Amino acid sequence: MEYVHLPYQSHETVAAIAAPPGEGGVAIVRISGKEALDVAAKIFSGPIHSYKTHTAHFGKVLNLQGEVVDEALVLVMLGSRSYTGEDTVEIHCHGGSLITQRVLEVVLQAGARAAKPGEFTFKAFINGKLDLSQAEAVQQLIGAKNTLAMQTAKQQLEGRLSEEVRALQRALTEIAAVLEAWVDFPEEDLEFMTIESILHTLLGIKKRICRLKDTFHEGKIISHGISLCLIGPPNAGKSSLMNALLGKERAIVTSIPGTTRDLLEEEMKLGNLHFRLIDTAGIRPTEETIEQEGIRRSKIAMDDADLILLVLDATRPSCQEGELLLASCPKEKTVLVWNKIDLQTPPDREDFPFSTSISAKEKIGLDHLREKIDQILWHRGPPSKEEVVITSSRHHFALAQALESIEALIKALETGVSAEFAASDMRAALSALGTILGTNITEEILSAIFSKFCVGK
Repeated sequence: MEYVHLPYQSHETVAAIAAPPGEGGVAIVRISGKEALDVAAKIFSGPIHSYKTHTAHFGKVLNLQGEVVDEALVLVMLGSRSYTGEDTVEIHCHGGSLITQRVLEVVLQAGARAAKPGEFTFKAFINGKLDLSQAEAVQQLIGAKNTLAMQTAKQQLEGRLSEEVRALQRALTEIAAVLEAWVDFPEEDLEFMTIESILHTLLGIKKRICRLKDTFHEGKIISHGISLCLIGPPNAGKSSLMNALLGKERAIVTSIPGTTRDLLEEEMKLGNLHFRLIDTAGIRPTEETIEQEGIRRSKIAMDDADLILLVLDATRPSCQEGELLLASCPKEKTVLVWNKIDLQTPPDREDFPFSTSISAKEKIGLDHLREKIDQILWHRGPPSKEEVVITSSRHHFALAQALESIEALIKALETGVSAEFAASDMRAALSALGTILGTNITEEILSAIFSKFCVGK
C-alpha cells in the first residue's frame, strides 16, 4: 500500500529509529515535536527539562514501571536549532535490533506517535528549515551509489539548485510587475520597461532554463545509474565480457551455444558511475521453447536499456545473427564490441560511430571499452563540480512547463497580444518554478516525495 501523508499536525510528537537496522555499536531513537521533552522525561533518569540545547547527558532509559531498559546518551536540541525546526531529543542507546526496538517501544508508550517515512524531513520542510528541493536531496544523498551522485546531492542540499531557481524567479518577477501594471492601469500608458528590453531579458531567462533543463540527461546517469545490456549471437563472448567487467565468475561460460537462457543481472561500478549490467541469451533462430523465451526477454532488455554492448565474434564477422543485430540495434546508444581479437582481426564498420575491439578471455581492450562507454554516455562531458545539475524528473517537468509558458509569453509580446494574456503566461511560469521549491505544491505530490524516504529520516 502506497504511503500517503496525513495533513501535517504541528502539535504531534513523533519518534522512530534513526539508524539502519542490524547490529552495531550505537543506535539512535529520535523524538521530535512539541512534547518531545515531556516524552523523554518520562523514560530518562536525568532532568531532561533542565538541559541546555545541544548538550549530551548520560543516564538510563526506564520503562513506565521504572525498570532499566538500557544505558544511553541523550542529546537535546531545542526549537529552530534542530533538524526538524522543533524540540528534538535523540537517545543514543546500544546497537542491536532487539534493544533498539525496546527503547522505541518505551518512547511510544510514553506518548509519542510512530513516525511515518520521511516525517522528520517533512517537518523540516514545513517548518522552513529546508525547501522541497533540499528535502529531496536528503534522500538522494542517503541513496547515492557513486561519488558523482553524492556530490550532486550535496550541492542540492546546500541550496545550489534553490539559488538558481530563486534567481530565475526574481528576474521574472521584475517583468511580472510591469505586466501587471499594464493590466491594472492600461490608460496610464506606463512604460517602466520597453517591449524590446523585456523580450531581451526573457530570451536570456529562456536560455538559462534550457541549459538547466538539459542537465537532466547527465543527472539521470549520475543519480539513477545506467542499465547496460550485453546483446549478441550465441558464443560471441557476452558472458565472458560480463565476467571480465565484474572481475568475477558470475556467468557460466562454455563452448555450447545457448548456455545463457535467462537474463543475468549484476550491479557494478565503472569509474564514478553505477551500472546495472544485464547479460542476455544469445539471439538466434531456434525451436527450443526455453531458449525462445530467453531470446524474447533479451529483446525487451535491449529496448529498455540505457546502453547496449553489441558483442560480435571477430572470428565469425559475417554470421547471419550478427548482421540482423547490427541492423536492429539503435546506433545512438550502442557500442559495437568485436570480441576474440586474440584470434582474429575484426573488420571495420564505419556505419557504427561507437565501436571497439577486445578479448574478454585475455582481458585485452577493456580500458578502451570503458572510454567508449563514457563517450556515448556523456553528451557534454561529465559535469564540473561547480555546475548545477538536476536529477529529478519532477524538476525536469517543472522546468519544461516554465519553459513552455515563457515561450508563450515571448510570442504574446511579439505579436501584441493583450497584457492580460501575457501576465497569465508569466504567472504560469512562476508557478511552475515554485513547485521545485515547494510552493504551489499539492498534498499528493508531497506524499509521493516523502513516501520514498526511510522511516527515521
